[in-house]
Amino acid sequence: MDTKEDFIAEIEADLANNTLVLPTLPEVALKARDTVEDPECSVTEVAAITATDPSLSARLLQVANSPLYRARAPIENLKTAISRMGLTTTRNLITSLVMQQMFQATSEALDTRLRTLWEHHVNVAAISRVLAMAFPHLDPDEALLAGLIHDIGALPVLSKAEGYRTMIKNIELLDRCVRELHTDLGRKILQSWQFPQELIDVAANHEDITRDHDGPVDYTDLVIVANLQSYAGTDHPLASVDGSTVPAFDKVGIEPEIHIGDIDDNAEQIEAVQSILLG
Repeated sequence: MDTKEDFIAEIEADLANNTLVLPTLPEVALKARDTVEDPECSVTEVAAITATDPSLSARLLQVANSPLYRARAPIENLKTAISRMGLTTTRNLITSLVMQQMFQATSEALDTRLRTLWEHHVNVAAISRVLAMAFPHLDPDEALLAGLIHDIGALPVLSKAEGYRTMIKNIELLDRCVRELHTDLGRKILQSWQFPQELIDVAANHEDITRDHDGPVDYTDLVIVANLQSYAGTDHPLASVDGSTVPAFDKVGIEPEIHIGDIDDNAEQIEAVQSILLG
């Protein structure tokens, strides 16, 4: 398999035959989501689910005590943390915190690539969360999750490439395949996870820098801006995009030349997210 076209054709055939291996959402996130969707669920139930994963429990407490939530007094147990943050926020945070498990390489060949991809996701998520705080109709923690899943479609491409020496060695070729396939695959993955349509749209449309729409700013607008800002100063193709031509910047209400992370309070929020998700 020496060409991008051959590799893409094989992935498309796998999709058509339902044989392409898509990532699955960790069980603790599924249980938390299903529990929170029950109108009679309680903080105690969600705490019990979270407690089955000690690492997740510790990180959720870390989040509750971080600058993201500015707790007036230290929070020392899960029930208090969940009660303070609310069930919906806790559900989104649990999903966000377990996402890193999907970016663990099964071979040395992909280790660096997956770590770099996760760092990019975290950067986009942190910027998206900060941007969402300016809009009452948007949930900052849903924006965080939107950033963490925006390139999720890259995972099955990288997993498939792991079995092909030519693809693993040719980074430029692999990058082109990821860019061409990841938005459609991301849509399929989030549909299989039964995510809300607004997050499915993020995975499907975040690369469409010409996207314009009626109505208020949405999560896809946030992620388009955050994605472009995350690549500023790099050699990525999106780094050369003229932000003044991107409708999402107008929707979000910031000048393209102003990086959101250069504003002091924003920088603190971004660093808090990074310390939690990259730790």
